Amino acid sequence: MSALQRIRIATAQYPIDKLPDMAAVRDKLGRWVAEAADGGAELLVFPEYGAMELTAIAGDAIAADVSASLNAVSDALPEIDAFHVDLARRHGVHILAASGPMWRTDRFVNAARLITPEGRVGVQDKHIMTPFERDWNITAGAALRVFETALGRIGIAICYDSEFPLLVRAQAEAGAEIILVPSCTERVSGAHRVRTAALARALENTCAVAVSPTVGEATWCATVDRNCGIAGTYVPAEAGLSDTGVLAEGQLNTPGWVYADVDLDALRGLKSRGEMRNVEDWSLQPGAVPLPQHVELVKLA
Repeated sequence: MSALQRIRIATAQYPIDKLPDMAAVRDKLGRWVAEAADGGAELLVFPEYGAMELTAIAGDAIAADVSASLNAVSDALPEIDAFHVDLARRHGVHILAASGPMWRTDRFVNAARLITPEGRVGVQDKHIMTPFERDWNITAGAALRVFETALGRIGIAICYDSEFPLLVRAQAEAGAEIILVPSCTERVSGAHRVRTAALARALENTCAVAVSPTVGEATWCATVDRNCGIAGTYVPAEAGLSDTGVLAEGQLNTPGWVYADVDLDALRGLKSRGEMRNVEDWSLQPGAVPLPQHVELVKLA
């Protein structure tokens, strides 16, 4: 664990743009990362399925076909991840790259990649599929992970995963103090489900939860044609930390970065000195048992 106690997190409200080629994709990502780094962010969070933006450069016919677009994005991920590695090194930041479909031997998973300034890459797959992902034949990943980084221990709960308390609880019990929630929802109701889940997971686990959504319309794309989201960083509602549990929050569907300064030392202190002791009192719930030790700790620092 680094001696760093305060972390500035930038969460993206990220529009899916129709870009003509990989050079345009690199230009857009480069501008976004540079802006967040110039804003003092040390951890940058991009959304779930933001990588589907890559379908545009494969052509209109592929972008309009779900199966073809999944393959096209999976094929492009190694190149775009190498570019993220370069950006992370150049700006000295940690980046959660936008998740996308990744081919694993005989199936697709929805994979987010956490990239460090040293060029290390940690991968977290989504665990619980939404109805539309089942229609796309996206399947659940195998490993639930927590990443040891220079910023502390970080867990990733991709969109729908954040709505299931025991997944995030297992990461918290493995030491995660920051949970990243890349999301992709098409309606206001979906955006608020993810927001509600983020507030609940922060409260239950005395941790910070950072949400990054896709926003706006991309009617040329079969997979992420409509997007509605709110970026934000959430903590337990606690006097002196945040009366509402909201450290920072964007305006619905407005592209841009949302910045929050997370005081990890204050969060750690809440576990023993807070108004309430949710982590300590978790076991008092009827039926509560220690979770199986099934979380893989991945060292990225």
